[in-house]
Parts: sequence; structure tokens; C-alpha cells
Amino acid sequence: MWRKYQKSNEELQNLIVKLKKASNGLDLHLKEEILSHQALQEALTDPKNGESAFKHLKQQASILGNMEKLHLLGPGRCFVEFGAGRGKLSHWVDIALQNVENVQFLLVERATTRFKVDGKHQRRDSIFERLQVDIQHLCLSKVPILEKKKLPVVGIGKHLCGAATDLALRCLVESYSACCGGENEEPAAKRCRTAATEVAPDTAAQNDSSTQDHKPVAGIVIALCCHHKCDWTHYVGREFFKSVGLGPVEFHYFQRMSSWATCGMRENTSKASTSEESEDQTNDTEHEQTFSTAESGSDTWQGILTVEERKEIGCLCKRVIDHGRIEYLQQQGYKAALQYYTESAVSLENVLLTAVPSPSLITEPTT
Repeated sequence: MWRKYQKSNEELQNLIVKLKKASNGLDLHLKEEILSHQALQEALTDPKNGESAFKHLKQQASILGNMEKLHLLGPGRCFVEFGAGRGKLSHWVDIALQNVENVQFLLVERATTRFKVDGKHQRRDSIFERLQVDIQHLCLSKVPILEKKKLPVVGIGKHLCGAATDLALRCLVESYSACCGGENEEPAAKRCRTAATEVAPDTAAQNDSSTQDHKPVAGIVIALCCHHKCDWTHYVGREFFKSVGLGPVEFHYFQRMSSWATCGMRENTSKASTSEESEDQTNDTEHEQTFSTAESGSDTWQGILTVEERKEIGCLCKRVIDHGRIEYLQQQGYKAALQYYTESAVSLENVLLTAVPSPSLITEPTT
């Protein structure tokens, strides 16, 4: 597919000029917010954990540390983990909130997942529910556990691929005001951790005005990934692109070129063992190497730019795409930011997007 979109040297230079013009005035130097959290300290110092597990733990610890810094770890919350996989991030949030009441977890994953950790939780007052559904078909206002308690939502995700990030942002930011319009199916609950948790029927038809009573999203914390898998159709930053004279054509090339940010930096992954750790390792390998099949051997620009130039352009593409997401959240009334949350040696996809509502949108959680 990439071959038919190949460009000449002159066309490439024109694209780079447009990219740099679009990035003029943007703050491209991200702060480092490499934090940790006490909940993971024992696991981080456990010699039984291999290198792959240690890297996952460091990332999860920093995500929790950033959540704590934003005051998102507290009572009266429903944590919605997008692209949940095995549910490890929610697991650690639950550990961090072991003495906190009135907490729900909604794990969203479209794929069938092995080695899920949902059933390993000991706290009887935390509710875990898993939805097997594509994010684009998810309407949060119709999920029974949110309908019942209407707790403020905290959207989280670790390496949420490309367009999935944009779908998650739309789901979170727009779900209570313009959710689904009744066109998409409501996902059925896959499982509920506690017998005491009743899955209520869809009451949307019985209460058309329920949407106005829902509380806002309390925060968003998503580790970004795979910009080359973004899609203009779902991208939330289209208004920003249009404002700087760009459109779907430029976006297509920028999202493809974004993979240059890590081109040539991937380390060979050793053959995974048949363990739970290998499942995480396999997932990361898929996140970090998918681009290679699409571009390897078919990119005629390799002879035009040096590896360092390609890396610089790739990083710039990522930041411009991410800035569109930041502007979208700001326009929706959120204070949004990008930061490095872990070292590149731990993960090459090491940028965290965070957002909290402006004071006018904040609602006190139910305790």
C-alpha cells in the first residue's frame, strides 16, 4: 500500500516544509514526569520478575504516579481502561486504592484475552466488569454500572494504538452529551467480579433525560502509541490540521512518517517463553514493530534522508498529531498536557497524554 504513495524528493521536501510550518509556535519540548507509586514497589524489587515484566512495571508505576499527581486516585470513581488486554493497569490502580471505597473498574477490550487478572482481586468492595467491544461502538452512558451509580469516570490506557486513542477521547469527552445516537449496539457485560453486582437492563429508553444528570469525566491518562495507525476519519484534531492549512492527504503522510521516530531503534526481541510475562512481551512487540511490515524495503525516501533526519521528522509528525489531540481537549474544556512518563530505554513509545476538566466542569465524587 505504501508503494503507491511514494513521493519524489521535491514532494517530500514540500511535505517537510508544511510539517515544520504547522509546528511553528508549538511547544515541542515535553517535560519529564517519570514518576513511581508505592503500590508497585514490592513488584519492582522482586528478582523473580524478568526484564520484560520490569519494563511493564516501571511504566505502570509512572502512570499511577502521574494519576496521583493529578489527584485522580481516590474514592467515588469509575476507572475505564481502554485497550485493557489482561487488565494489569486496572489491577495496579485497584492495589493503590486498597483502602478506598466506592470504586468501579470497566475494562474495554475488543479482542479475546488470555491470562486476564480480573478475577485475582481480593477486595470485595471494588467492582470489575469487562466489555468485549470495539471502542467506536461504546457508549458510556448506556453501560449499566455507570447508569446505576453515575460515578465520575477516569479514562486510562497503556499503549493505546493509533486511532483507538482518538476513539477513546471521543467516547470519554462526548459520551455524555452526544453518545451514539442509538445507532451502535450496547455491549453486553462479559463478566462481573462480585455476585452482589447486578447488571441492570438498559434504562436509557425509560429515562431520556438521564444524560443531563451524568457527572463529567474526572480525568484522562493515556500512554500514546502507534501514530502510524491513526486514521483521519476518527482523528480528533482535524480542526487543528485545517487551521494550519493541512488536510487528510498531509495527515496520511504524517501518520506514515511518524514511524520514522523509532526507525532503526528497535531491539530484537528474544523468543518469548510460554508464560504470562510473554503475553505482555508479545503485545509490546506487536505495538512497536507493526510498522516495519508496511514500510520495510518499500520506502524510496530512505536514500533521501539520513537516519537522524528521519528520526527528527518522525518525532515532529508525532508531536503535531498529538497537538491536535491537545487542542481538541482544550476546546472541550479540559486542561491537557503531554509528557515523557518513562525512559526510551524502557519503551520507545514513552509519551503520556493527561487531561483534567477545567474548574467549571469539576464535580465532587460520590463517597
